[in-house]
Amino acid sequence: MDEISGSGTFFSGGLGFASKAEVMEKAARYWNPDKTKFWQESGTDLVIGKRQGYELFDVSGKRLIDLHLNGGTYNLGHRNTELVTALRDALDTFDMGNHHFPSLARTALAEALAATAPFPGCRTIFGSGGGEAIDIALKSARHATGRRKIVSVIKAYHGHTGLAVCTGDGRFSERFLSDRPDEFVQVPFNDLEAMEQALAAEDIACVIMETIPATYGFPMPATGYLPGVKALCERYGALYIADEVQTGLMRTGTLWAIEGYGVTPDIIVAGKGIGGGLYPLGVVLVSPRAGRWLEEDGFAHMSTGGGAELGCVVALKALEITLRPESVANGARVATRLRAGLEEMQTRHSFLNEIRQNGLVIGLGFDHPTGARFVSRALYERGVWAIFSTLDPRILQFKPGLLMDAALTEETLGIVDAALQAVKAVPELVQVG
Repeated sequence: MDEISGSGTFFSGGLGFASKAEVMEKAARYWNPDKTKFWQESGTDLVIGKRQGYELFDVSGKRLIDLHLNGGTYNLGHRNTELVTALRDALDTFDMGNHHFPSLARTALAEALAATAPFPGCRTIFGSGGGEAIDIALKSARHATGRRKIVSVIKAYHGHTGLAVCTGDGRFSERFLSDRPDEFVQVPFNDLEAMEQALAAEDIACVIMETIPATYGFPMPATGYLPGVKALCERYGALYIADEVQTGLMRTGTLWAIEGYGVTPDIIVAGKGIGGGLYPLGVVLVSPRAGRWLEEDGFAHMSTGGGAELGCVVALKALEITLRPESVANGARVATRLRAGLEEMQTRHSFLNEIRQNGLVIGLGFDHPTGARFVSRALYERGVWAIFSTLDPRILQFKPGLLMDAALTEETLGIVDAALQAVKAVPELVQVG
């Protein structure tokens, strides 16, 4: 992959532009003007060129350690060598396949996923990404219960597709006239009383929750909260859907984060990292009750790109890598070292006033309503990309990868320390650290 040449023309992946400025101008003209402008005005005018492992390179050559991972998509790193090899080898035989017929790759992945499920009789339904997978999960719950209403938490985020967007924050649903308060009920996170009030009428099909809500800044479940929600679901006849799109795949020390809280859901949804960052894929693991429609009408949901055979081959390898004892141990080492380093920094930088952590799922809280935006920019300027939480910009999403090595972990801590020192000089911030 060529970077900027002496003539000022650069090429990235065979795509040529005269300058980075031309890319930005055309992105605004042909792609997404508001998003392009937002990042430019935020001082984060990133156009990713070369990428490998947990490193990104802007087309200008700027290097960044990736602690965003696109929501966990790159849990195993960008262009993981083993995953790239699996995809290249698969191209000798497979393409997307035909979604109507039994498939070697889909069947193999479904069997492997069934072995990971916390409930017996698991079947897997495939989508082309996390949002579609959430829609499948919600439809399955409605069919299983014969009920329409769905409960999610305030400030939730489950994707932008038809039903998924209705479960999330109004910022995402209202603009497209997709808010449906008569069918989609929201309650505060960590409030069992409010959850029971929502479920007590026995007209709720399901409760859907991210095990640790990502876009809301990773608030940690209170002790007993998730088991309490599951018990309420059982009492009032609702299904429990665990959205593991961002928290699954060993990011909390168990393959599915919900396992660590002692809860057996009726449905597990995964996406992002399951495709290894190479092929978009969403998977819905359903219990026999939740997947009963598969026995009645297997054509009731169809997805041309869902369970594409190339993606399933990559996902099989991603699952294998994730489950290796050395991968699990490495993730635990990284999480422990980062916790120690961040706690030490907290003694010197009082602006960092909260550390939310479960394994590699980390949220850093700052003593300012939009403090994480300032820290995100300071990190970017020094070589780390970590994004602030969309629905709580006090919190920085801090998401290291499962395979991050010791050297990169130490470099990351050094950059975070320097960034926190730098924000002390930002006039808009009031701090005592």
